[in-house]
Amino acid sequence: MTRILSLALATLAIGAGRANDCWPQFRGPNGDGHSDSNGLPLNWSETENVKWKAAIHGKGWSSPVVWGNQVWLTTATEDGHELSVVCLDRDSGNILRDQKIFEVEKPQFCHAFNSYASPTPAIEEGRIYVSFGSPGTACLETKTGKVLWERRDFVCNHFRGAGSSPILYGDLLIINFDGSDHQFVVALDKQTGKTVWRRERSIDFKDLDADGKPQTEGDLRKAFATPQVAVLDDQPLLISQGAKATYAYEPLTGREIWRVEERTSHSAGTRPVVGHGMIFVPTGWSNGEILAIRPGKAGEVMDANTDSAPDAKRQLQVVWKTKRNAPKKPSLLLVEDLLFGIDDGGVASCLDAKAGTEVWRERVGGNYSASPVYAEGRIYFFSEEGKTTVIEARRQFKVLAENQLEDGFMASPAIAGSAFLLRTRTHLYRIEK
Repeated sequence: MTRILSLALATLAIGAGRANDCWPQFRGPNGDGHSDSNGLPLNWSETENVKWKAAIHGKGWSSPVVWGNQVWLTTATEDGHELSVVCLDRDSGNILRDQKIFEVEKPQFCHAFNSYASPTPAIEEGRIYVSFGSPGTACLETKTGKVLWERRDFVCNHFRGAGSSPILYGDLLIINFDGSDHQFVVALDKQTGKTVWRRERSIDFKDLDADGKPQTEGDLRKAFATPQVAVLDDQPLLISQGAKATYAYEPLTGREIWRVEERTSHSAGTRPVVGHGMIFVPTGWSNGEILAIRPGKAGEVMDANTDSAPDAKRQLQVVWKTKRNAPKKPSLLLVEDLLFGIDDGGVASCLDAKAGTEVWRERVGGNYSASPVYAEGRIYFFSEEGKTTVIEARRQFKVLAENQLEDGFMASPAIAGSAFLLRTRTHLYRIEK
């Protein structure tokens, strides 16, 4: 049995009739890219099905989050000295609040491909939680914009910029910090911002240096992934990817339960998806692959490259894996027994989720950072060139529409009601029939 624990329960608290009106975190109510909305547009352009279009200052790749009549996102100056939040009226697109949260005297290096505002906020009734990684995390009152608490003491060198988004689980706000110098996961009391637990990553990185010396910075230690909490075999698990391993933690305490190491790739950047008693994760850059992991028992450690064969005493298993068209940045979509994805170079694929066998593979074209979404039997892919390709979520590849906006997508989309909230490099759109 598999269940995903997320902000969906909180969303339902505002009324069953409005359950589809909120997009409270990265990849939606369940953190898996699924929406139950109906009546979404199939076609749009700069002149068709655009309810409003609002310019967003600065540079930020965080996804919009939606609660009630508010749409929130983060942004930053391109040099990283000023980190801000922007709140828009969902009906009109008017900017309700444009608020600088942090000033950074000496910003870390951030690769030009990334931004200083890439982590997506998490929102619930009355509060929004924003994180910019090591530079700062804060909780704001959504009605007034008042900063209720902030933390600026979680220091790590993101090396190319932060990317991991915070998630809410019960009374906890959980965040990955995987830098080139320090790698850990932290859980904060969402009411006060105080640390409930902090867990250092347990993988040993010392053997990564070609000269046998400990590597203190670089790509092989950092990661950008967002965690997920799910119940598998009646046990809540915090599934969290680091630079070279996928970890399962006890979410209330941070105790490590098991981990699967994948040392031939690095820097995972997606959010895990869960189903059929398995966890599906792309492992990252350089020799990256997709793993289907069956959870294990406490204390188990597995090397995905050498321990693929089941062991009679082992519960932890890599059920299947594939290197073909494994995405580095876009997360996967699980729809019933099919696993859909698009790699960074624009090749879409469909796998049998239980067996890992390829159902189809087709070139869509373009380059991809945004994660796809699923609604009404359709999958939407959003390219860095501004094109959205809509396909049927079926065993036969069929393109239903191609839509073009002026600028490209680095941020993943949000869905609320019967509308898309799409953030391009420069604007936020409400796309609706």
